[in-house]
Amino acid sequence: MEKLTDALRECEAIKFGDFTLASGKKSRYYVDIKKASTNPRVLKLIASGIFDVLRLHSISADYVGGVALGGVPVAVAVSLETGLPLLMIRKETKEYGMKGQIVGEFKPGKSVVLVEDVTTTGGSVIRAIEILRGEGLAVRHVIVVVDREEGASRALEGAGVELVPLVRMSELL
Repeated sequence: MEKLTDALRECEAIKFGDFTLASGKKSRYYVDIKKASTNPRVLKLIASGIFDVLRLHSISADYVGGVALGGVPVAVAVSLETGLPLLMIRKETKEYGMKGQIVGEFKPGKSVVLVEDVTTTGGSVIRAIEILRGEGLAVRHVIVVVDREEGASRALEGAGVELVPLVRMSELL
């Protein structure tokens, strides 16, 4: 993952200043994986890294899922790399059309490996897990590009899910 760590630094995905995170926490740094995931070379490294994690950890799944917005480009790249069908999880139910929170065809009883761009406390990904489980899908693993190491792993463990980071924040700083 050293190549990925270097690529994240090169594309300036790590910003320093005063930021408010999605969790509401204040931080002196921000990890902008969206900047990295719009760079084809870096996105390919991310997808390859996740594919390697799936093989090395013997993680099997029927679908790859991405949480809107940051996890979606990562999930699309992983879907192309692995051949797994894609599911996208909306943060809110849309009020028109099919009114669902999951985009993509799926069958209850199947499994999803979720991918996410960055985790802090794990709140966003836990909500996505609840949505998937509410539709009868199993989620046992979340693979994240960068774990900020601020409680997500513990929170997901409490939900019966293993968090597998490609890179830990301590490795980037």
